Amino acid sequence: MATNSSSKYNDIISKIGLIQSGSPAVYQLTPKKEKIGTLTRMTLGEKDLNKTNRTILLVGETGTGKSTLINALVNYTMGVKWEDDVWFQIVEEEKRSQSESQTSDVIVYQIFGFEDKTLPYSLTIIDTPGYGDTRGIEEDDIINKRLLDLFRSEDGVHEINAVGLVLKATENRLSDRVRYIFDSVMSLFGKDMEKNIVALITHSDGLTPGNVLQALEDANIKYAKNEDKKPGYFLFNNHQNKQKTKSNTAFLKSAWSLTTDGMSQFTDFLKETEPQKLKETVEVLNERIRLTACIQNLKERVEFIELKQKEIQQTEEALKKYEQEMKNNEKFTVEVDEVYKGEQSIDGGMWGLVFYQGAVCCKVCEENCHYPGCTKAWKPGHCVVMKDGRCTVCTRKCPVSAHVKEKWIYVNKIRKVQKTSEEVKEKYEKNKTERESSLSILENLQKETEELQKDKDQWLEESFQQVLKLEQIALNTDSLSTLVHLDFLIEKMKEKGDTEKVQKLEEMKRRVDEDKGVLAALSYGFSKLTAGKELMK
Repeated sequence: MATNSSSKYNDIISKIGLIQSGSPAVYQLTPKKEKIGTLTRMTLGEKDLNKTNRTILLVGETGTGKSTLINALVNYTMGVKWEDDVWFQIVEEEKRSQSESQTSDVIVYQIFGFEDKTLPYSLTIIDTPGYGDTRGIEEDDIINKRLLDLFRSEDGVHEINAVGLVLKATENRLSDRVRYIFDSVMSLFGKDMEKNIVALITHSDGLTPGNVLQALEDANIKYAKNEDKKPGYFLFNNHQNKQKTKSNTAFLKSAWSLTTDGMSQFTDFLKETEPQKLKETVEVLNERIRLTACIQNLKERVEFIELKQKEIQQTEEALKKYEQEMKNNEKFTVEVDEVYKGEQSIDGGMWGLVFYQGAVCCKVCEENCHYPGCTKAWKPGHCVVMKDGRCTVCTRKCPVSAHVKEKWIYVNKIRKVQKTSEEVKEKYEKNKTERESSLSILENLQKETEELQKDKDQWLEESFQQVLKLEQIALNTDSLSTLVHLDFLIEKMKEKGDTEKVQKLEEMKRRVDEDKGVLAALSYGFSKLTAGKELMK
């Protein structure tokens, strides 16, 4: 039961459930819960359009005390004090291990109706609980896309005041998993976000967290610095909901005071720091999706070209053989491996009431324009690879109307084709007037090979320019989402003989090799990628 000092919360307490009686009494808040696909929005109170809002994006490994920090932010916003002897929880308890999160939800907590109790503004907290789990890198791609949907939707989040990197005060190094989680989030933002990124240190005893700050520096994490060029961080303890006894009351009061000071400093930072509009972030996210789609499409086109070149080579060899057999007046049949486009079913369908998983394909080019990963768009026109009414990926950059979104993709297939002597002779006689041999046919085939190579070079150039664009606008260029493509591009640029572009790409890769922190993140990411593929077998 609430104490007299907590009577100011009686109206709230009367409508919610008691989790634990005692000192403090712990209550579960019941915000309005909206489930939109895999996006969850929890709203406490009613929004006042005349009041300002501050938005925080929290990132951290399971076990760092992120949920407790969210609850502490809510209690501070509500004006809860030590003497009130009450504690409110907004985060729903969920059993999960540190190595495996049970959800890929992006959860948005909106705290309205408490303005001017402690803060002059309402609070929005975005939690990303699924990053870095063991189910495969595809799960992290889902979170990225959920954030993109949140940032670009009309009733979503359009600016961020702070990105909080949540770490325990006892950390003396960043694990590969933590480094990967931070890398994944840094990859989302433009360069303008750096001054809004801060370290939120949990389980603190109030001392300067030297080991954590050194670990962040060693990992080359980009985040805000104060006027003295020192990193921006705030300290919190995680004992606010612990039951008071005669022996621990003094300690818990000190811990509460520490967190209150940290909250005061952090919320002052939110008040004073200019928010970052997410227009550039959306651009970074869009470009990353387009880059991935473009490279995937490019790989399939290059594979088709190389199979087509093999088919041409077989035809050339058959024509030479035919020319010799013509002299002996022997009938024969030519067999070649003909490459063609076929359709293949994929897993897909509706998620909830909003998200639809499938592939956006161009019926004119017979190409996959966005697969895998297209979940938000119900129609091709809503897909992020479409821009100004046309596709940014397929060969002809066809209009939206040429595309479909279905549960199938195009695949390169090969079939054995038998060509009779009459069919080959007809083609031979057709060209015989040009030159009294099959050389004109061979020359035409060689010309076709050269045209295919030109297309291949053009597509490589387009992909290279997209990598350069990301380097210009992204806060974290050396991210897994970009670097997974570098080996492929380097190999193909070497084949092309473009040493200048090879040097540029190898320089980007070399930066990773020289940065142990990024290398650790990529190592963890690639292990997740491998694990994900194994699970799909």
